[in-house]
Amino acid sequence: MSTFVLKNVNYYMVKRLRKLKNIRLHSEGTHTLIFGGVALVVLCALFGIGFGYRSIPFGVAVVFSAVVYLIVVNFFRCPIRIFPEDDTDNVVVAPCDGTVVVVEEVDENEYFHDRRLMISIFMSLTNVHANWTPVDGTVKMVRHHKGRFMAAWLPKASTDNERSTVVIERADGVEVLVRQVAGAVARRIVTYPAEGEECFIDEHLGFIKFGSRVDVYLPLGIKPLVSVGQKATGNETVLARFA
Repeated sequence: MSTFVLKNVNYYMVKRLRKLKNIRLHSEGTHTLIFGGVALVVLCALFGIGFGYRSIPFGVAVVFSAVVYLIVVNFFRCPIRIFPEDDTDNVVVAPCDGTVVVVEEVDENEYFHDRRLMISIFMSLTNVHANWTPVDGTVKMVRHHKGRFMAAWLPKASTDNERSTVVIERADGVEVLVRQVAGAVARRIVTYPAEGEECFIDEHLGFIKFGSRVDVYLPLGIKPLVSVGQKATGNETVLARFA
């Protein structure tokens, strides 16, 4: 292997690792975990004072509080996952954890204004809500839209709900659109990349606070490798492959 190629590979790896090191627990999670933890401790204390610290109601309150807190901790995790395959040039990787709810051709009228293959993943409250970049490329557009907060699994949620749209251009010029969509409970969408930045599989794209979904729009002709009802794991499940 030539020195030129080795330098390029090393630059790519160092740049990727440097960006990965910047991934932390979402900042909004800190306040939620602190104040939520205090509130649950106070709740348990009130049950203990009212019913006694050896009573069944106190025990139920402790178990309930522990379960709720663990769910919230799980929700705010931003795990760093490394895509298991070496070749990332021709894959589209799941941008989030959840259940595939849509795999169909639709009209995309925000950016492409033509027919696209749409793959949507719905995230429940128990899923990790960190979002990953589905393809390597350059960010062409980042746009946030205010909107409604209807149930995220409804078809109109992609166009009517609060959402953030990111368009990524691959090295071959093919563009992929990723849309973070808020749900009935979600009130906060965070998108990390900015226009003009390079982005890679393994990096976090953003974070959505509470139940929501992520849509991926791909060119027609690409064959989906997932089906409706299938469970997807962010940065691990391959949604489709380019020829």
